Amino acid sequence: MRFLPLILLLSGSLLLAQDSSTPPETTSKSPVTMFPHSDSSRFYAAGQANIIFQAHPPFHSPYESTNSFVGRGEYKTSLVGTLYLAMQLNKNSRFNTDLIVNFESAGGRGLSQALGLAGFTNLDVVRNPSLGSKPYLARLSLHQAIGLSSKLVDSPRTAFSLATKVSERRIEMRLGKMSLPDFFDVNAIGSDSHLQFQNWTIDNNGAWDYAADTRGYTYAGTLEYDDHDFSARYALAAMPTVANGIAYDWAFHRASGQNFELEYRKGLFSPLFKEDRKGVIRVLGFVNHAHMGSYREANVAFLNHTDTTPDVTKHEHFASVKYGVGLNLEQQVTTNLRGFMRLGWNEGQNESYAYTEVDQTVVFGADYAMAGHGRPNDKIGMAFVSNAIKRDHQTYLKLGGQGFLLGDGTLNYGREDILEAYYNTHTWRGLFFAFGSQGIFHPGYNTDRGPIWVPTVRAHVDF
Repeated sequence: MRFLPLILLLSGSLLLAQDSSTPPETTSKSPVTMFPHSDSSRFYAAGQANIIFQAHPPFHSPYESTNSFVGRGEYKTSLVGTLYLAMQLNKNSRFNTDLIVNFESAGGRGLSQALGLAGFTNLDVVRNPSLGSKPYLARLSLHQAIGLSSKLVDSPRTAFSLATKVSERRIEMRLGKMSLPDFFDVNAIGSDSHLQFQNWTIDNNGAWDYAADTRGYTYAGTLEYDDHDFSARYALAAMPTVANGIAYDWAFHRASGQNFELEYRKGLFSPLFKEDRKGVIRVLGFVNHAHMGSYREANVAFLNHTDTTPDVTKHEHFASVKYGVGLNLEQQVTTNLRGFMRLGWNEGQNESYAYTEVDQTVVFGADYAMAGHGRPNDKIGMAFVSNAIKRDHQTYLKLGGQGFLLGDGTLNYGREDILEAYYNTHTWRGLFFAFGSQGIFHPGYNTDRGPIWVPTVRAHVDF
């Protein structure tokens, strides 16, 4: 019964969207950035600022430990600012070269120092508060597009790709510092904490332990092939030296993250809808090699009294391999309603290392555009995610082990279920405000604790 609101909202949105399948024309032409941006200039400069306020009242918490989401009431604010700079070194539709440079500052704090939840409530939060808010280089990369066909198609100009005309069939390469979710597991409905959902495991596939430092960036090379309805991507990326670490292991022969993705731009459910209702299917795979520990070895060492406490970091091996797969679906249902779904799985025997402590995940949700109601840039969204961990991981936490995010001292296991809803409104020239809420059941997979209610207010501006 606790998920009845999700069913009611999605059903109501479907009915509303069907009634508004031919929305009235709106006279609103409000720009969605503070300053205009040229589509023809060789140079690109933009910025964004995102402020998120979150709080929660006291909740049922019979016990806590170092990594617990605290039971007392609290409130926290995060602030992320980004400067996007880019230049077309070679401005040619069939052989375009971009230089991408981004600077970023991440300040403020997350609830409970971003501990105690596998699906944490705020994607903007840096999981290492000791790093401070000093600006840092977020991205520095070269982007090369090589056209393989004479037919040119329109391409939206973004901070990561400046050409507005590209060959329909092409190869794209990137090399440098980047964030892998900028190019893999992208979803038009659930990927952007600035304008969409905020939960870690709704905006990304929680079971994808993608190569990244604690800020979410890595050094990588990517290779992509694009055709009319199909894309294939590969990335080789640097892994951190320790779980949730800020330093990279540059010995790629022993530590690296390999990522593979196939994308087909015909939705799984597209035959059920009108021809112009677009859909996408993405299949993701990853293989990580790193100095990871084994949950099973840590459990056995503790039960045999070799270790005084379960500690996965005492059982690390450079030969450790973590692998997994994911499915990412999106579908335009009506003129204003879109739905999405993610499934994720990883082997779960080796420690969660770079993203979050999730071994299995299922996500589904939708957003509804308010264009038919005189609000062309407003959206309402709702999503549900259910996360899980494997048996050895469960036992490790039950025995009192600590991960880089989780550890209540013991564990009465249950799936971590999260429901998130938001309304995002555009007020003037790139200034957005959002009001949302997250309901969290079995925080940190512990049925002894929770539920938790987290209301959210977000202010966002695109310059």
